[in-house]
Amino acid sequence: MTPDRLFFGLGALLAGLSVALGAFGAHGLRNTLSVGDLATFETAVRYQMYHALALLAVAWAYAQWEVPLIQLSGWLFVIGVVIFSGSLYTLVLTGQRWLGAVTPLGGVALIAGWAVLAWSVFRS
Repeated sequence: MTPDRLFFGLGALLAGLSVALGAFGAHGLRNTLSVGDLATFETAVRYQMYHALALLAVAWAYAQWEVPLIQLSGWLFVIGVVIFSGSLYTLVLTGQRWLGAVTPLGGVALIAGWAVLAWSVFRS
């Protein structure tokens, strides 16, 4: 599978999952979570959706320029979503507050993904 198709598919999957998790949070967790935990869950959903859309952009950029570094940005977005959003989902659903210390690592991966994407496009 070519990188553009891979990242487009991953972006579509993460976007669909984001919609499902958002609905779950809004309807299934509204009466069980504190206001703060619900806001944290919504932050995880929002960042997942942003970066699902970013993966669509990565797929498009790779199809345009085929710069190998563009693939790195895609993987950084995937890793960032798993660590950032995944740690927030797990923190809220399990109460394991120590996971809050892991979340910034995901944020760093997301920021790095944007930086690598910009760098690779400007250098192409």
